[in-house]
Amino acid sequence: MRIIIINKFLLSCLGFLIFLSEVSASELKPYLSLYGEPKYSSGFKNFAYVNPQAPKGGRIVLPAYGGFDSFNPYIFKGVPAYEAAGLSIDTLAVVPADDISTAYPLIAQYFEFPKDDSYIGFILNPLARFHDGEKINADDVVFSFNSLIEKGSPLYKIYYSDVERVEKVSDKHVRFYFKSGSQNKELPLILAQLPVLQASYWKNKDFSVPELKPIPASGPYKISKFESGKYIILERIKDYWAKDLPTRKGFFNFDEIRYDYYQDTTITLQALFAGNIDLREEYIAKIWMTGYDNEKITSGEIKKEEIAHNNTAVLQSFVFNLRNPQFSDKRVRQAIGLAFNFEWANEKLFYGQYKRLNSYFSNSGMEATGLPQGRELKLLQKYSDRLPPEVFGDLPSIPYHSDHIGTRNNLKQAISLLKEAGYDFKNGKMTHLASGKPLEIEILSNTANGSAFTRVMLPFIKNLSKIGIKMTFRNIEVNIFKNRLDNFDFEMAIVSFPMSRMPGNELKEIWSSVSADNKGSMNLAGIKNPVADALINGIVNAQNKQDYLANIKAFDRVMRHEYYLIPQWYAPYQRVAYHNKFAHPDTDLKVGLQLMTWWLREQE
Repeated sequence: MRIIIINKFLLSCLGFLIFLSEVSASELKPYLSLYGEPKYSSGFKNFAYVNPQAPKGGRIVLPAYGGFDSFNPYIFKGVPAYEAAGLSIDTLAVVPADDISTAYPLIAQYFEFPKDDSYIGFILNPLARFHDGEKINADDVVFSFNSLIEKGSPLYKIYYSDVERVEKVSDKHVRFYFKSGSQNKELPLILAQLPVLQASYWKNKDFSVPELKPIPASGPYKISKFESGKYIILERIKDYWAKDLPTRKGFFNFDEIRYDYYQDTTITLQALFAGNIDLREEYIAKIWMTGYDNEKITSGEIKKEEIAHNNTAVLQSFVFNLRNPQFSDKRVRQAIGLAFNFEWANEKLFYGQYKRLNSYFSNSGMEATGLPQGRELKLLQKYSDRLPPEVFGDLPSIPYHSDHIGTRNNLKQAISLLKEAGYDFKNGKMTHLASGKPLEIEILSNTANGSAFTRVMLPFIKNLSKIGIKMTFRNIEVNIFKNRLDNFDFEMAIVSFPMSRMPGNELKEIWSSVSADNKGSMNLAGIKNPVADALINGIVNAQNKQDYLANIKAFDRVMRHEYYLIPQWYAPYQRVAYHNKFAHPDTDLKVGLQLMTWWLREQE
């Protein structure tokens, strides 16, 4: 027996020596920081915006919108249940809401940094396992990455385009090698957020086919019951392998989370009052101001709360599809934007609760302002032969409709722009003189936005009719809307682009030429702008924060001068109403709604 014990000890030592030889030319760290030092030092106990003593237990019922027919959210086909994936599939690391440029351990226990920055390595936690008890190994990481770029949604090829290859070094050690010359500083942080899937489960399956069967995963919840398109019930894993990690302390406090699917956000208000759901986020200002005036609110049974955030504002907008020839001239796009009267909508419909979006990065502190100066100006001067002169002047002003006279002046300016673009009135219709085609537009929304958007659209449609443009507004079912957008089968659409607090590689998927022709991509506008492409590369490859911000601001300035979209509005807080049986951490960090840090107060 002693000989066996000694041999095991020697083998263990030998394994450790081999591991040391693998990483001898590298540095291991318990964090991965994009710029500067991390907020949380080694040995931290939990993130600052959680309650590590939050009690576990109870159930919460939440609304979801649209439907689903797949539990694989990483492919082009199908309508995935994103809610389930986010709670059941773990990633290599965690990026907290209050330190967005740093990744901390989850499946990866340590991060490996070579001296030449030619790769990023991940040393996997030996405790990490899937729900069926199978250990998570390097093979799972390699499989996950290769599946995403080979059979996943088109965005992953773009997202990971600077990765040359992934390599298994040992069972618990994997490296991602970068392409020669790559300066993609954000790439290690992106790879740290790779979802890790079970390779053995997919051995004889086609990853590209929608899967309406719960996928084996390793996260804090598993799907216990569902009915396609109607509801999903997730059950907390009591012996979740990562429950005691600092990056998981204080999170995932409900024993059960149920998502009920609805087609219209307004319906869920009555579901809240009836007790069918426990919490809903309010997206409609008028309902927030007038729709909660009842006994359940006044008695305190249901609580209203505005939760502040300092996130980059969601870029909610009317998006032009530039694949349509009538939008190829930016003067046409600018003219249409002049007809949208935000001030009327904010006063009459929104009770003054919103601010107008005026940047691709509103509420972030990274917006372009004033005249270009310093590093931003030098960047723009590099492309002066490909930029209109006005980019070097004042930023485009957002149309302001002070009153009916202000509206009339805006419409006069719109007519002038349209005439410059080769249009004029013909039989009362704004007509392209060369082709004889009237300017007519169909704009799409989806039913999850509710009928309230119709009220916003009516004055917009009326103003356009005054200058001879016919706009037709269609509010269609969520899944049909997604299919139309995935296939670029639209003229204009109401779309919300969730913008990162640390914009980077995802900008290639939303605005870069490389994604413009990929069906299913987020480049819905079909933008192909070489200067914007170069500035996105500058954002991604910036080696210090000063260059990063200069590229961000220059990109914002260039894009705003092209009028690719008509920006709508945002609020610097989230409006939430919920049954007053829940509690959440008190924090002034402005991290927004962090629902997985909440708990059921009755369990205290």
